[in-house]
Amino acid sequence: MQINFWEIIKSSLSILWTLWPLWAVLLAIVVIRLFFYWLDLEIDNWHIRRKFRKGEKWRSDRDLLQWLRGMKPSEFEDYIADLFSRLGYKAKAVGGSHDGGVDVVIEKDGVKSYIQCKKFITSEVTVGDVRDFYGALADHIANGKAYFITTNKFTLEAEKFAEDKPIELIDGYKLIRYIKMAKKDKDEIKETPQVCPRCGGNLVKRTGKFGVFYGCSNYPKCDYTINQNKKTFL
Repeated sequence: MQINFWEIIKSSLSILWTLWPLWAVLLAIVVIRLFFYWLDLEIDNWHIRRKFRKGEKWRSDRDLLQWLRGMKPSEFEDYIADLFSRLGYKAKAVGGSHDGGVDVVIEKDGVKSYIQCKKFITSEVTVGDVRDFYGALADHIANGKAYFITTNKFTLEAEKFAEDKPIELIDGYKLIRYIKMAKKDKDEIKETPQVCPRCGGNLVKRTGKFGVFYGCSNYPKCDYTINQNKKTFL
């Protein structure tokens, strides 16, 4: 008996077509579930950012450092990811899921860098900690760099080891400087003029190959721009 594969295919397609309402419902369910999953993530991220902003306010350097040391390790990793996002990076806390103890992955201009976080109160980060982290990532940071961030400090041996390598050691007080840098950048963005001084048009935030800038809404008639990163006016 000869099998007519074409008839089998047509019959199968016909059956699938008659079931299209079911496929439509299933697709709608998947889309809705994905939407609410995304919405939950956005709400969680908003609560995290709000909590961090509130925690940073009205604190001296010493109090801010104590506040950081009081975090849970996972909270500290989320905070570092949020901090670097405010510094212009795409940042994601990965919670040690990567090899080498990577806690946060950041990216800028297509280059990835990796961060390990140590929420220490009294312990110092040793040369062994830094060596292990760098050794696991040495083949992955040809263009980027590694960051080792702690709320306490590094031993002298650890600092010596990192001197000639693409790894930046950020102790508690250097971390405070990063936080102030992020706040300063945020304040400067708030102070960016909203009106083009040449033609009176609106300044619109745009992204080009050199990063974020503000351009006149009347372009190309008016080509006035502000490079927000370099603070140059063209």
